[in-house]
Amino acid sequence: MQTAQRFNQVRESIIREMTRLAVQHDAINLSQGFPDFPTPAPLKEAAMAAIRDDLNQYSFTWGYTPLRQKLAELYTPRLGWEVNPDENVVVTCGVTEAIAAAFFAVLNPGDQVIIFDPAHEMVRPVAVFAGAEPVSVVLQAPDYRLDPDRLAVAITPRTRAIILNTPHNPSGRVFDEEEMAGFVEVVERHDLVLITDEIYDRILYDGRQHRCPGSREGLRQRTITLGGFGKTYAATGWRLGYGIAPDSLAAALKPAHDFLTICAPTPLQAAGVAALEFPQRYYDDQTAAYHERREVMMSILDELGFIASRPQGAYYTLADYSQLPIPQARWDSMRFARWLTTEIGVAAVPGVAFYGDPALGERVVRFAFPKRIPTLQEAGRRLARVRG
Repeated sequence: MQTAQRFNQVRESIIREMTRLAVQHDAINLSQGFPDFPTPAPLKEAAMAAIRDDLNQYSFTWGYTPLRQKLAELYTPRLGWEVNPDENVVVTCGVTEAIAAAFFAVLNPGDQVIIFDPAHEMVRPVAVFAGAEPVSVVLQAPDYRLDPDRLAVAITPRTRAIILNTPHNPSGRVFDEEEMAGFVEVVERHDLVLITDEIYDRILYDGRQHRCPGSREGLRQRTITLGGFGKTYAATGWRLGYGIAPDSLAAALKPAHDFLTICAPTPLQAAGVAALEFPQRYYDDQTAAYHERREVMMSILDELGFIASRPQGAYYTLADYSQLPIPQARWDSMRFARWLTTEIGVAAVPGVAFYGDPALGERVVRFAFPKRIPTLQEAGRRLARVRG
């Protein structure tokens, strides 16, 4: 039997493959971006209380009412327009599903969607599932700046939408005001829909503050803003995300989500309300902890001779291994990442996972550092073996 032709353009997840390889070889998993420290106790208690209170059936398809109300309350000032919890908020099964629902909501077969490379490996397959053509615009290493001129050249009459991830995975960039001003001008001029993945909006460094792209004049009525709970609240397995969109876009986002998953898990949505009520101290402590993790990770890589970008946000770094004084420095990134996992005992993601043109991802690997400090220190001891 033949499978659908779309799967000729789609490969299995390399990130999840590296996690499986890490488990098989008892490697420290710095590939997949999940914490190895506990989910906050109040959040777990809120989920258990919801289960005990029998919030175990379907919620409204677009989300548990108190959670939608809380999200509307938070995003009205963030976006600069009145977010209606019944009309503009959709709670999803993670940001991955939110991206899929957004693509299905705005892309017609044959449309093009702009993707900034390096990009998470799931974005291209979702575009293919929507019948659209993913078009890459490359953020050039080592700075990974957003170049409006490069973006404008990639736009054609078939371009319908752009997806922007900020803070950015895998580079760790937080796009600055100059970059965003040029970006907004291009989006407006070509009348495009903007889909933003802002899952790392609370993980920022060196005093940076997140500003929703959809809050900018000219983008407010053309932006689907996506976020989630997994990264900020160390609960990636809960698969809890959301989308915020103006009326015209939300009208398509809601049924797209409905017929993908019906609804997100109700007791976890109830716990999400508790998460959004955490005091500012939680976020301050988290910021301090991630600064420490970043310093440990970057010190390890710098000392060993990796050339690694210093994250401004999120919890990843792309590390160039081509200058390491070892024969493996000439290997392609897939072979190198497998060797790191099976022989050195530390899993990373090969750079080819993040590019439409795999050649652009050679000689780099992505390390994720949402880990306890002892975990990172042990990873450093193991990685020291790469130099013999």
